[in-house]
Amino acid sequence: MTLSKRGRTVRNAIYCVLVYLFLFLPIAVVVAGSFNATESRPYLTWKGFSLMWYQRLFDGSQAALMEAFGHTMLIALTSTLLSTVIGTLVAVGMYRYRFRGKALIDALLYVPVVIPEIVMGISLLVLFAQAQVPRGMLTLVIAHTTFCIPFVVFNVRARLAGYDVSVEEASLDLGANRVQTFWNITVPVLAPGIGAGALLAFTLSIDDVIISYFVNGKTSVFPLKVMESIKMGVPPSVNALSAILLLFTVIFVVLTQSDLLSRHRSE
Repeated sequence: MTLSKRGRTVRNAIYCVLVYLFLFLPIAVVVAGSFNATESRPYLTWKGFSLMWYQRLFDGSQAALMEAFGHTMLIALTSTLLSTVIGTLVAVGMYRYRFRGKALIDALLYVPVVIPEIVMGISLLVLFAQAQVPRGMLTLVIAHTTFCIPFVVFNVRARLAGYDVSVEEASLDLGANRVQTFWNITVPVLAPGIGAGALLAFTLSIDDVIISYFVNGKTSVFPLKVMESIKMGVPPSVNALSAILLLFTVIFVVLTQSDLLSRHRSE
């Protein structure tokens, strides 16, 4: 290996290390903070290793935080289910049928994605106020479903690109009705796109702060709870709950990737 090649290799290695540090160092700080034994502010001061913050998540002393997390998970699961069903049907309908105004509807799907979240939050707040809908769990589910639908549509529609409609026609010719064809032929083909859209919708719902701030009313949710705690310093209990979420995410990714690798090798 020449000197110039070694220099490029070293520079590339340093570049990769810096990129990964930039990406994962904040996450490492959160995980490390969850084991901090300090009980007084500032919580960033390291006082020793302890598991007490994990214990407090489940002994009732952090009931408000766990209640907010429970609300967040319920809203995320409900809005993900609704947005996945609606988004899949919209994508299939837009792909199959031609009708007047289709181009306009297609363009409007991009509006919730490109407009600032604060604009969408204010518009939903005004809408709920005009319709006299009490702000709370219902308005949160409606709002989250609204901004998650386009992401499901885009993922399912990407899967539909190059979809062979003749497979459905063959199923109908063999005696299956349209419902059987949809569940046994169309859904399995679209499953990767549907799954990707659902995961993206779930992540966006858990992560949302701005829109939830405008439409939540008195319902406590995890992102807003964290935002409130920033004023006085994020307690290690929030770091502990975040670390648990990170652990489940890593396990899910590892299981998913290992399954994909095993399928690839078998093929």
